[in-house]
Amino acid sequence: MSRAGSASRNPFSRAAQPVGMTELPDRVVGDARTSDFGWNLLTDLTDVGNRMAGSTGERRGAERVVEAFEAAGLRNAGLDEFEIPGWWRGESSLSVSGAVERRHENSHEVIALPGTPSGEVSAPLVDVGDGTDEEFAAAEDDLDGAVAMASSRTPESHDRWIHRMEKYVAAAERGAVGFVFRNHIEGALPPTGEIGYHNRPGPIPAVGVSKEVGDRLARLAETAEGGDTEGGDRPTVSLDVDCRNEPTTSVNAVAELGPNTEEAVYLTAHVDAHDVSDGANDNGAGSALVAEVGRLLATVEDDLDTRVRLVTFGSEEIGLWGAYHAAETTPREEIACVVNLDGACSSRNLRVGTNGFDGMRETFEAVADAFDAPLATGETISPHGDQWAFVQEGIPAVMASTTSDQSGRGWGHTHADTLDKLDSRDLREVATLVAAAVYRFATGEVGATHRSRESVRDAIDEGYVEELKTGGRWPYDE
Repeated sequence: MSRAGSASRNPFSRAAQPVGMTELPDRVVGDARTSDFGWNLLTDLTDVGNRMAGSTGERRGAERVVEAFEAAGLRNAGLDEFEIPGWWRGESSLSVSGAVERRHENSHEVIALPGTPSGEVSAPLVDVGDGTDEEFAAAEDDLDGAVAMASSRTPESHDRWIHRMEKYVAAAERGAVGFVFRNHIEGALPPTGEIGYHNRPGPIPAVGVSKEVGDRLARLAETAEGGDTEGGDRPTVSLDVDCRNEPTTSVNAVAELGPNTEEAVYLTAHVDAHDVSDGANDNGAGSALVAEVGRLLATVEDDLDTRVRLVTFGSEEIGLWGAYHAAETTPREEIACVVNLDGACSSRNLRVGTNGFDGMRETFEAVADAFDAPLATGETISPHGDQWAFVQEGIPAVMASTTSDQSGRGWGHTHADTLDKLDSRDLREVATLVAAAVYRFATGEVGATHRSRESVRDAIDEGYVEELKTGGRWPYDE
Protein backbone atom coordinates (compact mmCIF):
# COMPACT_ATOMS: atom_id res chain seq x y z
CA MET A 1 0.00 0.00 0.00
CA SER A 2 1.36 3.46 -0.90
CA ARG A 3 0.32 6.89 0.12
CA ALA A 4 1.52 10.49 0.00
CA GLY A 5 1.19 13.24 2.54
CA SER A 6 -1.34 16.01 2.08
CA ALA A 7 0.10 19.06 0.39
CA SER A 8 -1.97 21.31 2.65
CA ARG A 9 -0.02 20.43 5.77
CA ASN A 10 2.84 22.58 7.01
CA PRO A 11 5.49 20.54 8.85
CA PHE A 12 6.51 23.55 10.90
CA SER A 13 3.02 24.44 12.12
CA ARG A 14 1.82 22.94 15.39
CA ALA A 15 -1.74 23.80 14.41
CA ALA A 16 -1.43 21.40 11.48
CA GLN A 17 -0.84 18.43 13.73
CA PRO A 18 -3.61 15.88 14.35
CA VAL A 19 -5.33 16.32 17.68
CA GLY A 20 -3.61 14.38 20.46
CA MET A 21 -0.33 14.06 18.56
CA THR A 22 2.93 15.52 19.84
CA GLU A 23 5.18 17.18 17.33
CA LEU A 24 8.96 17.27 17.20
CA PRO A 25 9.88 20.89 18.06
CA ASP A 26 10.81 23.17 15.17
CA ARG A 27 14.35 23.69 16.41
CA VAL A 28 14.98 19.94 16.33
CA VAL A 29 13.62 19.70 12.79
CA GLY A 30 15.94 22.53 11.77
CA ASP A 31 18.87 20.80 13.46
CA ALA A 32 18.09 17.54 11.60
CA ARG A 33 17.98 19.32 8.24
CA THR A 34 21.42 20.91 8.68
CA SER A 35 23.34 18.27 10.64
CA ASP A 36 26.46 16.47 9.38
CA PHE A 37 26.63 14.21 12.45
CA GLY A 38 25.00 11.18 10.84
CA TRP A 39 26.76 11.57 7.50
CA ASN A 40 30.15 11.84 9.18
CA LEU A 41 29.46 8.63 11.11
CA LEU A 42 28.33 6.88 7.95
CA THR A 43 31.50 7.99 6.19
CA ASP A 44 33.65 6.59 9.01
CA LEU A 45 31.78 3.28 8.97
CA THR A 46 32.31 2.83 5.25
CA ASP A 47 35.99 3.67 5.69
CA VAL A 48 36.33 0.77 8.12
CA GLY A 49 35.88 -1.55 5.15
CA ASN A 50 35.11 -5.17 5.99
CA ARG A 51 32.49 -5.30 8.78
CA MET A 52 31.65 -8.99 8.39
CA ALA A 53 29.97 -10.58 11.40
CA GLY A 54 32.54 -11.56 14.00
CA SER A 55 35.37 -9.69 12.30
CA THR A 56 37.70 -7.06 13.70
CA GLY A 57 36.05 -4.60 11.34
CA GLU A 58 32.60 -5.28 12.75
CA ARG A 59 33.87 -4.51 16.26
CA ARG A 60 35.62 -1.37 15.03
CA GLY A 61 32.35 -0.23 13.46
CA ALA A 62 30.45 -0.90 16.69
CA GLU A 63 33.09 0.99 18.69
CA ARG A 64 32.73 3.97 16.33
CA VAL A 65 28.96 3.92 16.93
CA VAL A 66 29.56 3.93 20.69
CA GLU A 67 31.81 6.97 20.24
CA ALA A 68 28.95 8.68 18.39
CA PHE A 69 26.50 7.75 21.15
CA GLU A 70 28.83 9.30 23.73
CA ALA A 71 29.35 12.43 21.60
CA ALA A 72 25.56 12.77 21.40
CA GLY A 73 25.34 12.80 25.20
CA LEU A 74 23.57 9.44 25.52
CA ARG A 75 24.00 7.39 28.67
CA ASN A 76 25.16 3.83 29.29
CA ALA A 77 26.86 3.64 25.91
CA GLY A 78 28.88 0.49 25.39
CA LEU A 79 29.22 -2.93 23.77
CA ASP A 80 27.27 -6.11 24.52
CA GLU A 81 29.11 -9.26 23.39
CA PHE A 82 27.60 -12.61 22.36
CA GLU A 83 28.63 -15.81 20.59
CA ILE A 84 27.96 -16.57 16.91
CA PRO A 85 28.82 -19.26 14.35
CA GLY A 86 31.51 -17.34 12.47
CA TRP A 87 32.41 -17.64 8.78
CA TRP A 88 35.59 -16.53 7.02
CA ARG A 89 35.90 -16.22 3.26
CA GLY A 90 38.76 -17.78 1.35
CA GLU A 91 39.33 -17.86 -2.40
CA SER A 92 36.84 -19.47 -4.76
CA SER A 93 36.79 -20.37 -8.42
CA LEU A 94 34.36 -21.60 -11.05
CA SER A 95 35.51 -23.39 -14.19
CA VAL A 96 33.33 -24.39 -17.12
CA SER A 97 34.18 -27.03 -19.69
CA GLY A 98 32.42 -28.35 -22.75
CA ALA A 99 31.72 -26.31 -25.85
CA VAL A 100 33.35 -23.34 -24.06
CA GLU A 101 36.33 -23.54 -21.69
CA ARG A 102 36.58 -20.73 -19.09
CA ARG A 103 37.90 -20.29 -15.56
CA HIS A 104 36.65 -17.56 -13.22
CA GLU A 105 38.57 -16.82 -10.03
CA ASN A 106 38.50 -13.05 -9.59
CA SER A 107 36.31 -11.40 -6.97
CA HIS A 108 34.38 -9.45 -9.62
CA GLU A 109 33.38 -12.80 -11.15
CA VAL A 110 32.81 -15.32 -8.35
CA ILE A 111 32.67 -15.33 -4.53
CA ALA A 112 31.62 -17.85 -1.88
CA LEU A 113 28.26 -17.46 -0.12
CA PRO A 114 28.40 -17.23 3.71
CA GLY A 115 27.39 -20.47 5.36
CA THR A 116 28.76 -22.59 2.54
CA PRO A 117 31.14 -25.42 3.39
CA SER A 118 34.54 -25.69 1.76
CA GLY A 119 34.72 -28.22 -1.03
CA GLU A 120 35.33 -29.10 -4.66
CA VAL A 121 32.65 -30.43 -7.01
CA SER A 122 32.42 -30.99 -10.75
CA ALA A 123 29.10 -31.75 -12.43
CA PRO A 124 26.75 -30.81 -15.30
CA LEU A 125 25.10 -27.41 -14.99
CA VAL A 126 21.31 -27.10 -14.69
CA ASP A 127 19.78 -23.61 -14.89
CA VAL A 128 16.57 -23.29 -12.84
CA GLY A 129 15.89 -19.69 -13.89
CA ASP A 130 14.58 -17.56 -11.03
CA GLY A 131 14.42 -20.58 -8.72
CA THR A 132 10.65 -20.66 -8.20
CA ASP A 133 8.98 -23.83 -6.99
CA GLU A 134 7.62 -24.42 -10.48
CA GLU A 135 11.04 -24.10 -12.10
CA PHE A 136 12.64 -26.46 -9.60
CA ALA A 137 9.82 -28.95 -10.17
CA ALA A 138 10.31 -28.80 -13.94
CA ALA A 139 14.06 -29.45 -13.59
CA GLU A 140 13.79 -32.07 -10.83
CA ASP A 141 14.77 -35.05 -13.01
CA ASP A 142 18.00 -33.30 -14.05
CA LEU A 143 19.18 -31.93 -10.71
CA ASP A 144 20.43 -35.12 -9.03
CA GLY A 145 24.24 -34.99 -9.20
CA ALA A 146 24.23 -31.61 -10.97
CA VAL A 147 25.32 -28.05 -10.15
CA ALA A 148 22.15 -25.94 -9.92
CA MET A 149 22.14 -22.28 -10.94
CA ALA A 150 19.43 -19.77 -9.93
CA SER A 151 19.06 -16.03 -10.51
CA SER A 152 18.90 -13.50 -7.68
CA ARG A 153 15.73 -12.17 -9.30
CA THR A 154 12.23 -12.78 -7.99
CA PRO A 155 9.57 -12.63 -10.74
CA GLU A 156 7.25 -9.64 -10.48
CA SER A 157 4.32 -12.03 -10.61
CA HIS A 158 5.48 -13.76 -7.41
CA ASP A 159 3.63 -12.78 -4.25
CA ARG A 160 6.77 -12.45 -2.13
CA TRP A 161 10.55 -12.18 -2.41
CA ILE A 162 12.29 -15.57 -2.69
CA HIS A 163 15.32 -15.72 -0.40
CA ARG A 164 18.54 -17.19 -1.84
CA MET A 165 18.58 -19.71 1.01
CA GLU A 166 15.31 -21.18 -0.25
CA LYS A 167 16.79 -21.67 -3.70
CA TYR A 168 19.93 -23.21 -2.21
CA VAL A 169 17.99 -25.67 -0.04
CA ALA A 170 15.66 -26.55 -2.92
CA ALA A 171 18.71 -27.45 -5.01
CA ALA A 172 20.33 -29.52 -2.26
CA GLU A 173 17.12 -31.39 -1.46
CA ARG A 174 16.82 -32.43 -5.10
CA GLY A 175 20.29 -33.92 -5.12
CA ALA A 176 22.39 -31.07 -6.51
CA VAL A 177 26.06 -31.22 -5.49
CA GLY A 178 26.76 -27.50 -5.92
CA PHE A 179 24.90 -24.19 -6.19
CA VAL A 180 25.53 -21.07 -8.29
CA PHE A 181 23.64 -17.85 -7.45
CA ARG A 182 23.83 -15.43 -10.38
CA ASN A 183 23.13 -11.72 -10.06
CA HIS A 184 20.43 -10.13 -12.20
CA ILE A 185 22.05 -6.68 -11.80
CA GLU A 186 24.78 -5.86 -14.32
CA GLY A 187 28.18 -4.45 -13.48
CA ALA A 188 30.54 -7.39 -12.70
CA LEU A 189 28.99 -7.68 -9.23
CA PRO A 190 28.71 -11.22 -7.85
CA PRO A 191 26.15 -11.22 -5.02
CA THR A 192 26.87 -12.53 -1.57
CA GLY A 193 24.51 -13.46 1.24
CA GLU A 194 23.85 -16.09 3.90
CA ILE A 195 22.64 -19.52 2.73
CA GLY A 196 23.17 -21.63 5.86
CA TYR A 197 21.38 -19.60 8.53
CA HIS A 198 20.85 -21.63 11.68
CA ASN A 199 21.72 -24.92 9.97
CA ARG A 200 25.16 -23.73 8.90
CA PRO A 201 27.30 -24.83 7.30
CA GLY A 202 25.05 -25.85 4.45
CA PRO A 203 25.30 -29.23 2.75
CA ILE A 204 26.81 -28.28 -0.64
CA PRO A 205 29.36 -25.69 -1.88
CA ALA A 206 27.75 -22.44 -3.03
CA VAL A 207 29.03 -19.38 -4.89
CA GLY A 208 27.67 -16.13 -6.24
CA VAL A 209 28.60 -15.04 -9.76
CA SER A 210 28.17 -11.77 -11.63
CA LYS A 211 25.37 -11.25 -14.12
CA GLU A 212 27.90 -11.37 -16.91
CA VAL A 213 29.30 -14.75 -15.87
CA GLY A 214 25.81 -16.04 -15.09
CA ASP A 215 24.43 -14.97 -18.46
CA ARG A 216 27.17 -16.91 -20.24
CA LEU A 217 26.50 -20.00 -18.16
CA ALA A 218 22.76 -19.70 -18.80
CA ARG A 219 23.37 -19.40 -22.54
CA LEU A 220 25.57 -22.48 -22.58
CA ALA A 221 23.03 -24.45 -20.55
CA GLU A 222 20.18 -23.36 -22.83
CA THR A 223 22.12 -24.32 -25.95
CA ALA A 224 22.75 -27.80 -24.55
CA GLU A 225 19.13 -28.28 -23.51
CA GLY A 226 17.96 -27.31 -26.98
CA GLY A 227 20.01 -30.09 -28.65
CA ASP A 228 19.15 -33.68 -29.47
CA THR A 229 21.09 -35.27 -26.63
CA GLU A 230 18.59 -34.62 -23.82
CA GLY A 231 21.13 -32.62 -21.88
CA GLY A 232 24.06 -34.91 -22.58
CA ASP A 233 26.09 -31.96 -23.82
CA ARG A 234 25.42 -29.82 -20.77
CA PRO A 235 28.43 -27.72 -19.78
CA THR A 236 30.35 -29.10 -16.82
CA VAL A 237 30.92 -26.67 -13.97
CA SER A 238 33.66 -27.16 -11.40
CA LEU A 239 33.44 -25.26 -8.10
CA ASP A 240 36.37 -24.88 -5.71
CA VAL A 241 35.38 -23.13 -2.47
CA ASP A 242 37.71 -22.33 0.42
CA CYS A 243 36.28 -20.95 3.69
CA ARG A 244 36.12 -21.51 7.45
CA ASN A 245 33.08 -22.10 9.65
CA GLU A 246 34.14 -21.58 13.30
CA PRO A 247 32.57 -20.15 16.48
CA THR A 248 33.48 -16.57 17.40
CA THR A 249 31.92 -13.50 19.05
CA SER A 250 30.02 -10.46 17.84
CA VAL A 251 28.82 -7.26 19.55
CA ASN A 252 25.82 -4.95 19.82
CA ALA A 253 26.43 -1.23 20.39
CA VAL A 254 23.92 0.15 22.92
CA ALA A 255 22.93 3.42 24.60
CA GLU A 256 19.89 5.08 26.22
CA LEU A 257 18.18 8.40 26.66
CA GLY A 258 15.05 9.77 28.27
CA PRO A 259 13.50 8.95 31.65
CA ASN A 260 14.59 5.84 33.49
CA THR A 261 11.38 3.89 32.86
CA GLU A 262 11.23 0.10 32.91
CA GLU A 263 9.66 0.02 29.46
CA ALA A 264 11.59 1.37 26.46
CA VAL A 265 11.04 2.29 22.83
CA TYR A 266 13.77 0.57 20.80
CA LEU A 267 15.46 2.22 17.82
CA THR A 268 17.68 -0.27 16.04
CA ALA A 269 19.77 -1.11 12.97
CA HIS A 270 22.63 -3.49 12.20
CA VAL A 271 26.25 -2.40 11.97
CA ASP A 272 27.67 -5.50 10.27
CA ALA A 273 28.01 -5.74 6.51
CA HIS A 274 29.23 -8.32 4.04
CA ASP A 275 32.99 -8.39 3.69
CA VAL A 276 33.01 -7.72 -0.06
CA SER A 277 31.70 -4.15 0.32
CA ASP A 278 31.69 -1.03 2.47
CA GLY A 279 28.08 -1.68 3.49
CA ALA A 280 27.03 1.93 2.96
CA ASN A 281 23.26 1.59 2.51
CA ASP A 282 23.15 -1.93 4.00
CA ASN A 283 23.50 -0.94 6.69
CA GLY A 284 25.99 1.74 7.64
CA ALA A 285 23.24 4.25 6.93
CA GLY A 286 20.92 2.56 9.42
CA SER A 287 23.54 2.71 12.17
CA ALA A 288 24.27 6.35 11.37
CA LEU A 289 20.55 7.13 11.54
CA VAL A 290 20.19 5.47 14.95
CA ALA A 291 22.97 7.67 16.35
CA GLU A 292 21.67 10.81 14.64
CA VAL A 293 18.09 10.29 15.85
CA GLY A 294 19.50 9.61 19.33
CA ARG A 295 21.38 12.90 19.18
CA LEU A 296 18.27 14.79 18.07
CA LEU A 297 16.06 13.27 20.78
CA ALA A 298 18.69 13.95 23.44
CA THR A 299 18.05 17.67 22.86
CA VAL A 300 14.41 17.19 23.91
CA GLU A 301 15.04 14.44 26.45
CA ASP A 302 12.94 16.13 29.12
CA ASP A 303 9.86 15.88 26.89
CA LEU A 304 9.93 12.09 26.79
CA ASP A 305 7.71 9.91 28.95
CA THR A 306 9.36 6.62 27.98
CA ARG A 307 13.00 5.56 27.84
CA VAL A 308 14.50 5.18 24.35
CA ARG A 309 17.06 2.42 23.89
CA LEU A 310 19.32 2.56 20.87
CA VAL A 311 20.96 -0.61 19.56
CA THR A 312 23.05 -1.31 16.49
CA PHE A 313 23.08 -5.08 16.19
CA GLY A 314 25.95 -7.29 15.13
CA SER A 315 25.62 -10.31 12.86
CA GLU A 316 22.34 -9.49 11.15
CA GLU A 317 23.62 -10.68 7.79
CA ILE A 318 24.26 -14.24 8.96
CA GLY A 319 21.04 -14.91 10.87
CA LEU A 320 19.94 -11.91 13.02
CA TRP A 321 22.13 -13.08 15.92
CA GLY A 322 22.46 -9.65 17.56
CA ALA A 323 18.73 -9.03 17.45
CA TYR A 324 17.97 -12.47 18.86
CA HIS A 325 20.50 -11.86 21.63
CA ALA A 326 18.75 -8.61 22.58
CA ALA A 327 15.26 -10.11 22.37
CA GLU A 328 16.17 -13.19 24.39
CA THR A 329 17.95 -11.27 27.16
CA THR A 330 15.28 -8.58 27.61
CA PRO A 331 11.92 -9.25 29.31
CA ARG A 332 9.16 -8.90 26.74
CA GLU A 333 7.24 -6.42 28.87
CA GLU A 334 10.20 -4.03 28.90
CA ILE A 335 10.00 -3.45 25.13
CA ALA A 336 7.23 -1.04 24.17
CA CYS A 337 7.93 -1.24 20.44
CA VAL A 338 10.81 -1.48 17.98
CA VAL A 339 11.65 0.77 15.02
CA ASN A 340 14.30 -1.03 12.96
CA LEU A 341 16.21 0.76 10.18
CA ASP A 342 17.68 -1.21 7.29
CA GLY A 343 18.58 0.06 3.83
CA ALA A 344 17.12 3.46 4.63
CA CYS A 345 19.21 5.83 2.52
CA SER A 346 18.67 4.83 -1.13
CA SER A 347 16.31 7.82 -1.45
CA ARG A 348 14.18 10.03 0.81
CA ASN A 349 11.04 8.00 0.10
CA LEU A 350 10.27 6.16 3.32
CA ARG A 351 8.82 2.67 3.36
CA VAL A 352 7.62 1.02 6.56
CA GLY A 353 6.92 -2.69 6.83
CA THR A 354 4.43 -2.71 9.70
CA ASN A 355 4.02 -6.47 10.25
CA GLY A 356 0.36 -5.77 10.98
CA PHE A 357 0.95 -3.42 13.94
CA ASP A 358 -1.65 -0.81 13.07
CA GLY A 359 -0.79 1.62 15.86
CA MET A 360 2.76 1.96 14.59
CA ARG A 361 1.58 2.37 11.00
CA GLU A 362 -0.79 5.15 12.05
CA THR A 363 2.05 7.00 13.74
CA PHE A 364 4.23 6.93 10.63
CA GLU A 365 1.26 7.99 8.51
CA ALA A 366 0.67 10.96 10.80
CA VAL A 367 4.34 11.94 10.56
CA ALA A 368 4.28 11.63 6.76
CA ASP A 369 1.17 13.83 6.63
CA ALA A 370 2.74 16.40 8.93
CA PHE A 371 5.86 16.69 6.77
CA ASP A 372 4.08 16.29 3.43
CA ALA A 373 6.36 13.32 2.78
CA PRO A 374 5.68 10.25 0.65
CA LEU A 375 5.22 7.01 2.54
CA ALA A 376 4.77 3.41 1.41
CA THR A 377 3.60 0.80 3.89
CA GLY A 378 3.24 -2.97 3.83
CA GLU A 379 1.30 -5.13 6.27
CA THR A 380 2.88 -8.52 5.51
CA ILE A 381 4.71 -10.15 8.41
CA SER A 382 8.26 -10.52 7.11
CA PRO A 383 11.08 -12.57 8.67
CA HIS A 384 13.71 -10.48 6.90
CA GLY A 385 15.42 -7.91 9.11
CA ASP A 386 16.26 -7.59 12.79
CA GLN A 387 12.69 -6.63 13.70
CA TRP A 388 11.70 -10.27 13.15
CA ALA A 389 13.36 -11.39 16.40
CA PHE A 390 10.79 -9.21 18.20
CA VAL A 391 7.82 -9.65 15.87
CA GLN A 392 7.88 -13.42 16.34
CA GLU A 393 7.28 -12.84 20.05
CA GLY A 394 4.36 -10.51 19.44
CA ILE A 395 6.32 -7.34 20.26
CA PRO A 396 5.27 -4.39 18.05
CA ALA A 397 8.10 -3.88 15.56
CA VAL A 398 8.45 -2.32 12.12
CA MET A 399 11.23 -2.09 9.57
CA ALA A 400 11.83 1.30 7.99
CA SER A 401 13.70 1.47 4.70
CA THR A 402 13.58 3.63 1.57
CA THR A 403 12.36 2.87 -1.93
CA SER A 404 14.12 3.55 -5.21
CA ASP A 405 13.87 2.63 -8.88
CA GLN A 406 16.51 -0.09 -8.58
CA SER A 407 15.40 -3.65 -9.22
CA GLY A 408 15.49 -6.06 -6.30
CA ARG A 409 18.32 -5.53 -3.86
CA GLY A 410 20.20 -3.24 -6.24
CA TRP A 411 23.74 -2.51 -5.07
CA GLY A 412 23.21 -4.34 -1.79
CA HIS A 413 25.29 -7.41 -0.99
CA THR A 414 27.81 -6.51 -3.71
CA HIS A 415 31.11 -4.64 -4.05
CA ALA A 416 29.10 -1.59 -5.19
CA ASP A 417 27.36 -0.76 -1.88
CA THR A 418 29.56 2.31 -1.41
CA LEU A 419 29.15 5.83 -0.07
CA ASP A 420 29.04 7.47 -3.51
CA LYS A 421 25.64 5.84 -4.16
CA LEU A 422 24.06 7.78 -1.28
CA ASP A 423 23.13 11.40 -0.62
CA SER A 424 23.48 13.26 2.68
CA ARG A 425 20.18 15.07 2.00
CA ASP A 426 18.36 11.75 1.94
CA LEU A 427 19.94 10.78 5.25
CA ARG A 428 18.81 14.06 6.82
CA GLU A 429 15.25 13.66 5.55
CA VAL A 430 14.94 10.11 6.84
CA ALA A 431 16.47 11.16 10.18
CA THR A 432 13.84 13.89 10.49
CA LEU A 433 10.93 11.55 9.84
CA VAL A 434 12.21 8.76 12.08
CA ALA A 435 13.01 11.19 14.89
CA ALA A 436 9.47 12.59 14.64
CA ALA A 437 7.98 9.08 14.82
CA VAL A 438 10.11 7.89 17.73
CA TYR A 439 9.38 11.15 19.56
CA ARG A 440 5.67 10.37 19.31
CA PHE A 441 6.15 6.79 20.49
CA ALA A 442 8.19 8.00 23.48
CA THR A 443 5.83 10.77 24.54
CA GLY A 444 3.02 8.40 25.35
CA GLU A 445 0.62 9.69 22.72
CA VAL A 446 0.46 6.61 20.50
CA GLY A 447 -0.13 3.05 21.65
CA ALA A 448 1.60 0.05 20.16
CA THR A 449 -0.27 -3.04 21.28
CA HIS A 450 1.53 -6.33 21.93
CA ARG A 451 0.14 -9.50 20.34
CA SER A 452 0.30 -13.12 21.39
CA ARG A 453 2.89 -15.37 19.78
CA GLU A 454 0.05 -17.52 18.50
CA SER A 455 -1.67 -14.65 16.70
CA VAL A 456 1.58 -13.74 14.97
CA ARG A 457 2.22 -17.37 14.02
CA ASP A 458 -1.23 -17.72 12.52
CA ALA A 459 -0.88 -14.51 10.48
CA ILE A 460 2.37 -15.44 8.71
CA ASP A 461 1.92 -16.08 5.00
CA GLU A 462 2.29 -19.71 3.96
CA GLY A 463 5.30 -18.93 1.78
CA TYR A 464 7.21 -17.42 4.67
CA VAL A 465 6.23 -20.35 6.90
CA GLU A 466 7.87 -22.61 4.33
CA GLU A 467 10.97 -20.40 4.16
CA LEU A 468 11.39 -20.26 7.94
CA LYS A 469 11.05 -24.01 8.27
CA THR A 470 13.42 -24.57 5.35
CA GLY A 471 16.07 -22.39 6.97
CA GLY A 472 15.70 -23.88 10.44
CA ARG A 473 14.29 -20.60 11.76
CA TRP A 474 10.68 -21.56 12.57
CA PRO A 475 10.29 -20.39 16.19
CA TYR A 476 7.01 -22.07 17.08
CA ASP A 477 6.28 -25.52 18.44
CA GLU A 478 4.06 -27.61 16.21
